[in-house]
Amino acid sequence: MSIPKTTEGEVDFSYPAAGKPLKTWYKIVGDLSTGSRTPLICLHGGPGVEHSYLAPLADLATLFSIPVILYDQVGNGRSTHLRERDGDKEFWTDALFVAELDNLVAQLELTEYDVFGHSWGGMLGSRFAVRRPKGLRRLVIMSSPSDIHVWVAVQNELRKELPQDVQDALTRHEEAGTTDSKEYKDAEGVFYDRHLCRLHPQPEGVLNALRSIEEDPTVYMTMYVNGPSEFHVIGTIKDWTITDELHKIDVPTLLINGRYDEAQDTCVLPFFLNIPKVKWVRLENSSHMGQWEERERCCQIVGEFLTY
Repeated sequence: MSIPKTTEGEVDFSYPAAGKPLKTWYKIVGDLSTGSRTPLICLHGGPGVEHSYLAPLADLATLFSIPVILYDQVGNGRSTHLRERDGDKEFWTDALFVAELDNLVAQLELTEYDVFGHSWGGMLGSRFAVRRPKGLRRLVIMSSPSDIHVWVAVQNELRKELPQDVQDALTRHEEAGTTDSKEYKDAEGVFYDRHLCRLHPQPEGVLNALRSIEEDPTVYMTMYVNGPSEFHVIGTIKDWTITDELHKIDVPTLLINGRYDEAQDTCVLPFFLNIPKVKWVRLENSSHMGQWEERERCCQIVGEFLTY
């Protein structure tokens, strides 16, 4: 089996509110010029991480000859950072990232393409798809909520299943404002070991993505947390929802989540009920990182959906 060609590059992205020129870094695994398969654009989560934890999706290029396009959203990874916009809630919205995706499609001259979105990336992908953009052929939404309020409620229900001493540590430090303490971080780690990634040790791609938040927390802290912990969303997406618009998605859509996922079935169900052409698959041995936890099965499911 031949190793697919890999190309890296940047595209210019003009977004006047940024106050400076922006660049979006991308990597293509496969060959866009062959025309054999529709390329797949992959949207990473966070908001505020980077593409590396989606690396298993590159297997699609080998297994199904699907060109895979990975990229870092602005503010993240190898794309332009905007630390000076820390806390700017008017700037950091999904409109910015929809515009960036539009620009990437145009700059790469894609006339037909599929979109895969994981977690926040699935939220972004659904926001992109309800606009019925020209060229979009199929959509994959993995481990994503259609409404952030449901997401938060689910996280706090999962929290109640943690050992009591872990719950007590979380509550104690949240009330004391000491969520940067080692004990609090360790308690959060118990939650993540159950519901973010159940592999030990965690894959380097996952660790790299988490480190990227520490290196530049601008996007994550402004859009998502901007508060005491993962269990409290008070950033710019605190009232985010797409549920009432899902009926506008007119392309075949695949939903994926894991049995132990942060995105429990309650989070995913509105996609299934409201998107007209939809299929839903649950990975029984996965949490939030099914592309790692069940790498072969996940890629097989996605590849078959995109090529049937």
